[in-house]
Amino acid sequence: MDFYLATLIQGLCFSAIALGIYISMKIFNIPDITTDGSYTLGGVITAKLLMAHQPIYIVLPAVIAAGAAAGALTGIIHTKLKINALLAGILVMYALYSINLSIMGRSNIPLTNVSTLFSMINFASDPNKNTFFVLIGFVAVIAVLIGYLLKTDFGIAMRATGNSESMIRALGVNTDRMKIIGLALANALTALSGFLITQFQSFADINMGIGIVITGLGSVIIAEALVNWFRITSVWLTLALVLSGAIIFQFVIAVTLSIGVSPTLLKLVTAVFVLLIVGLPRLSFKNSS
Repeated sequence: MDFYLATLIQGLCFSAIALGIYISMKIFNIPDITTDGSYTLGGVITAKLLMAHQPIYIVLPAVIAAGAAAGALTGIIHTKLKINALLAGILVMYALYSINLSIMGRSNIPLTNVSTLFSMINFASDPNKNTFFVLIGFVAVIAVLIGYLLKTDFGIAMRATGNSESMIRALGVNTDRMKIIGLALANALTALSGFLITQFQSFADINMGIGIVITGLGSVIIAEALVNWFRITSVWLTLALVLSGAIIFQFVIAVTLSIGVSPTLLKLVTAVFVLLIVGLPRLSFKNSS
């Protein structure tokens, strides 16, 4: 039972990165590889500040600001220097590896004898259950804020930028600014996932972000499949499915491990699972036509 509770907790930790990928790839149609670096950046800053005994109300804004800065840099390189968005993300991600390593001073920072978000707030005596309750509240607040943002005029302009950039530009909206803000928001959310997972696993590692974009992408693809299946148009329901996709994705990995698949093959199984989610609906569509 603890194994699956831990899986549920990990899914909740990754829900912020799923929201970030949803914003960058589904709203703005930008494949943002900055994710790998900004996720680690969030974890690194969290670990360094917590080890320096800084309070959570200092750590959290610092993580959000750092992630937003990384995303904004990618947006500036893409929009102002006219560099392909994929390449811009790769360049920033590559630079962030050195930045993260410089901040850490070593490859791994264990969190020992420090107060975390999950130890500050107590809803239950069992540590895992307490972490679960704290995460439910934390993720709910994030989802409500993002949902509210997307329903405002500014959020509608963001969505319109991704749907029809030329049309929204004709209406006087600065699409370059929208992209920069959108990527900043997406990577701030990604850094929040690093903030949460670092405290949950009690360490930050320089390689923790390698391939993490697949986790976020898999979560969003699961949500997209459910949205198309049930023909959902509500922003709130879509966000709820994105959060659910993050949890489902982690449970697929957990079940894979529980049936005896070697951990060394985990990334291969994950890649195949994502490929199946992406490919099967397209094959079904072709067959039906």
